[in-house]
Amino acid sequence: MSKMTLISMIATAAAFLVAPDISAAGSPTPVVVDEKTIAPIVRKGTLPVNGIDYYYEIRGEGEPLLLLHGGLGQIEMFTPIMPVFTDHRQVIAVDLQGHGRTPLGKRPIELPAIGADLAILVKQLGYHKVDVFGYSFGGGVALNMAANAPDRVRRLVILSAPYAQDGFFPEMLPQQAAVGAGMAEMMKDTPMFLSYKAVAPDVSEFPKLLDAMGALMREPNDYGDAVEKLSMPVMLIYGDADMIRPEHMIDFYHKLGGGLRDAGWMRENMSKNRLAILPDLTHYESFASPLMANVAMTFLDGGGKPPNWAEQIGK
Repeated sequence: MSKMTLISMIATAAAFLVAPDISAAGSPTPVVVDEKTIAPIVRKGTLPVNGIDYYYEIRGEGEPLLLLHGGLGQIEMFTPIMPVFTDHRQVIAVDLQGHGRTPLGKRPIELPAIGADLAILVKQLGYHKVDVFGYSFGGGVALNMAANAPDRVRRLVILSAPYAQDGFFPEMLPQQAAVGAGMAEMMKDTPMFLSYKAVAPDVSEFPKLLDAMGALMREPNDYGDAVEKLSMPVMLIYGDADMIRPEHMIDFYHKLGGGLRDAGWMRENMSKNRLAILPDLTHYESFASPLMANVAMTFLDGGGKPPNWAEQIGK
């Protein structure tokens, strides 16, 4: 197997790349980040929860928003869109188990366990209830956190994540199953490893992280029961060229009670939950999209204002 094939497999399986270079001809306008527009860190540190020493950073002021990154990522992957979040929110960003500055620990990587940890973590940080935004791997964590501790989550955004393994396109599954420590050597020049190396407390854990993520992705996980427990408003966001099947996106939305009937002239039948499928976005770009960030924040801030049809007709 070639080096490029291995890198392609780990990139698609882990569902994480650093902010993509989209400056080539014919690509969308590149995201330019002015570091001065990102609110400075007001508090950071580590908290031990169930044997995992979670690293966190808190920025900005306002209603609290918990940010959860994708697989093989860390807090920094949200840098391109962090100004949107910190503009009027206090953002609690966490490096998830085994990622970034948070050590792997001695237990397997399991989404329900990490979700339970984060419910404890936000309480220990002094928050009664938070909004939660999770991308890909972090979206699965967010789903399980909200299902198991609904009293801790006010609103939930899940970006580019399925609720079950069969939500991925079938060709993704063998690539996910192949993830493991054997890929570590060939990944030494990839963005995934270099970003990990820059902040990880023990770089030698990288092969173990690949093994742990591979074991997670080989499990035929189905969190349909967790979806049924979501009592707060939920927004699902995907790219129209995502690694998640469109049929699964709609099924997920149906499970939340959305898209089952016409909303009605006065929105009397409208679901409290939302679905957005954004144009010209892949799984590997959605987390860095300003369009996505603004759509998410509109929902987290209470939703868009419905048009006043009577007023419009009268004009």
